[in-house]
Amino acid sequence: MSRIGKSPIAIPEGVTVEITDNVITVKGKLGELSQDYSAVEIKQEDGTIQVSRSSEKKDHRAKHGLYRALIANMIEGVSNGFTKELELVGVGYRASNQGQKLDLAIGFSHNIVMDIAPEVKVETISEKGKNPIVKLTSHDKQLVGQVAAKIRGFRKPEPYKGKGIKFVGEEIRRKAGKSA
Repeated sequence: MSRIGKSPIAIPEGVTVEITDNVITVKGKLGELSQDYSAVEIKQEDGTIQVSRSSEKKDHRAKHGLYRALIANMIEGVSNGFTKELELVGVGYRASNQGQKLDLAIGFSHNIVMDIAPEVKVETISEKGKNPIVKLTSHDKQLVGQVAAKIRGFRKPEPYKGKGIKFVGEEIRRKAGKSA
């Protein structure tokens, strides 16, 4: 039995959940999210949601914990939101934004200009003596992670000097240079 799938999901105040025709819709102060589901049964009763599976088939067992986690992330997102912070480590690396356009100067001959999805709020923080930080905020956890991974993919941190774009708090495994 899935340990994650068994635990109930509490619905906080200000969040409404609608379940219709294998689609669950969650509305809150930060936005609205919906998710199709199959192979599980979702019951809403007195402020909690319980996810159960219809049979012990391998596919149903696999999706039990998945859909419970997706629904919990949707509820967390519309009530509190999700934030990812990326740090640009390197001499001359800069980030700036004008609305939803992110402008990155990360050592290439031209700056990288990226349009960010309208659901994701982007903010750049540049302090003297510190590495620039790009802060992404949204109610959709999957979308924030996807945008952050795309930005990180432009210049992944390298193991010798540690230069590149990394998540704040990420540990980079360092290697020793050439030995003489």
